Amino acid sequence: MAASVWKGHLTFGLVSFPVRLFSAARSETISFNQLHKDDHSRIRQVTFCQAEDKPVPRSELVKGYEFEKDHYVVIDDEDIKKVAPKTAKVMEILEFVKDSQVDPIYLESSYYVAPDEGGEKPYALLYQALRESQYYALAKVAMHNREHIIVLRPGLKGIVSHTMYYQDEIRHVEEFRTDTSLVKEKELAMAKMLISSLEAEFEPQKYHDEYRDNLRKMIEDKIEGRKVVATPDQHVAPVIDIMEALKKSLAEKRKPAQAATAAQEAAADNAEEAPRKRARKTVG
Repeated sequence: MAASVWKGHLTFGLVSFPVRLFSAARSETISFNQLHKDDHSRIRQVTFCQAEDKPVPRSELVKGYEFEKDHYVVIDDEDIKKVAPKTAKVMEILEFVKDSQVDPIYLESSYYVAPDEGGEKPYALLYQALRESQYYALAKVAMHNREHIIVLRPGLKGIVSHTMYYQDEIRHVEEFRTDTSLVKEKELAMAKMLISSLEAEFEPQKYHDEYRDNLRKMIEDKIEGRKVVATPDQHVAPVIDIMEALKKSLAEKRKPAQAATAAQEAAADNAEEAPRKRARKTVG
């Protein structure tokens, strides 16, 4: 199992049990190193002291907070430990809210919650209660030098959690006000038909980052000395007639379905005709 990012006790009411948090997701990107253009040697970043005008080793660095212009107070790790709240070791459930009330815009990082030794039964109890009640738990926990509100929800097999943005971290830009009076009934009906034609089960495994794939392919081509082929541009024409665009979209969606139906019908006809042909050959 992956290394835990937090270890402590989860409490609700007088119930307390040990748990661990594990990262549930992380972004995957292709990283590049900075090289000297002339000889392709690796570039090393140097920490530099402005006052002495010379580089300094990382062992001589300390944390500092600028409380006024060019004036700093030094903060060390022991200072930070002293002011760590109790939630650094205890995740306290504050309240339970209906799952439908939690706007996804508040959700930040995702973590799996697993019981530590001796916490299996109360963990299972909380998980089952969350599933059947359709409630999420809101808890407070300190990690990564911050105190977070964390959302605990039932996943497919266990409890999943998400750190939550605070209200003052949400950008209060006035939301675009949609003028639904612009929509015509026929256009709406056609749009719903298009949505229905694209309906599918949620299967995240079928999606992948084509840009990252293209980067890997380009890197392989460069290593092997092959020519790098540019990705063809996609032409997107502006929509002049919405109704006509919807009709064409539906027609394009029906073509593969019609072809598949025709192939199935042809296969069925061939299956029915085969015994007749064999019978005619036998009679002949």
